[in-house]
Amino acid sequence: MNAKRVVIIGAGPAGLMAADVLSAHGIQVDVFEAKASVGRKFLVAGKGGLNITHSEPLADFILRYDQTDWLKPMLEEFDAQKIVSWMESLGISSFIGTSGRIFPTEMKAAPLLRRWLSQLKKRGVKVHCNHYWEGFAPEGSLRFATAEGTKVITPNTTLLALGGASWPSLGSDGAWVNILVQKKIPITPLLPSNCGFKTTWSQHMDSHLGKPLKNIAGWVKNDSGEIQKSSSEAILTTYGIEGGLIYALSRPLRENIVSDGEATLYLDLLPYITLSKLHALLSPSGKQSINNIWRKAGLDNVKIALIREGLSKDKWSDPIFTAAFIKEYPIKLTGMQPIEEAISTAGGVKRKALTEDLMIKALPNVYCAGEMLDWDAPTGGYLLTASFASGRFAAKGILKNLT
Repeated sequence: MNAKRVVIIGAGPAGLMAADVLSAHGIQVDVFEAKASVGRKFLVAGKGGLNITHSEPLADFILRYDQTDWLKPMLEEFDAQKIVSWMESLGISSFIGTSGRIFPTEMKAAPLLRRWLSQLKKRGVKVHCNHYWEGFAPEGSLRFATAEGTKVITPNTTLLALGGASWPSLGSDGAWVNILVQKKIPITPLLPSNCGFKTTWSQHMDSHLGKPLKNIAGWVKNDSGEIQKSSSEAILTTYGIEGGLIYALSRPLRENIVSDGEATLYLDLLPYITLSKLHALLSPSGKQSINNIWRKAGLDNVKIALIREGLSKDKWSDPIFTAAFIKEYPIKLTGMQPIEEAISTAGGVKRKALTEDLMIKALPNVYCAGEMLDWDAPTGGYLLTASFASGRFAAKGILKNLT
């Protein structure tokens, strides 16, 4: 291939965004995708409403990531406002939800993906599906498994945008880790992120599993005494607990489990009631049953079940002890759900392995972008934004080095 031709491996958000930038500058781009169609994880992520980014101030937005210094220039170049403008250029309008999250007006990924692919096709971007990347040939060429057998391609410049290791059925199987490790590329091991966590419920909880915990707050304490908080919903499951509140806290929970073998999640089951007010609400009045007292205090059946699960019966009628328990309900977590079932992954190609333009130092003219990079973030539009932004950033690095 000539010096103005770039190969991108992986047709997810990062890879397609890089193709967008490169093709807009007249570069011939070939995108190779392992699956039979592109953007599969992107489409699945949009099934419940495509949360594409978040409207919070950029200074706060950047702090959602664990690698703030590294990602800051990427996010500044393609922030939420620029993502909205980019969608508008494709004829896709958007709106800001009550939580500050930004969605396409149609709440779907498919219309956006169709228009995006149409634009890329008009610019000459060629997409080659059913091409599974097997690694590098001895001379540095790219080796792909196809239905017709092995295909070897020798590009001038390559961008790897292969995703993490979550949802492998959609294409991100993490097999690239072994390929790059063999090349002595520093990699932080991939771990599940934005995932459910394991705990053991008694049989008493069986009828409440699968039900949501609403209007709660949660937090995690680390070894340094720092506390990370979240306010959202959670769902009790047969294996433990999951949901938006848990995903937001998955990084400190994961770090505690990795270092200590377990983590404690603390919940405030009634965050909108002060402790002193709760004391009064839980104080016996007449001949009311414990259940009636708890319900009048604002506890629903799931929260009541949790109290009965964790608090010994002899304490139920003690308003001070019970109130303190409700305001700081501990759940011991003993593990994470498998990486295949996580929404995203943490870990990846380390910053020190890459130049400022996201080129792999040990592999000249080979770049990385998206979830392959060693960063982590919660759900809420942050994952997609960083994938888009890093794809654009890598593409600009390629342009700089091509010219």
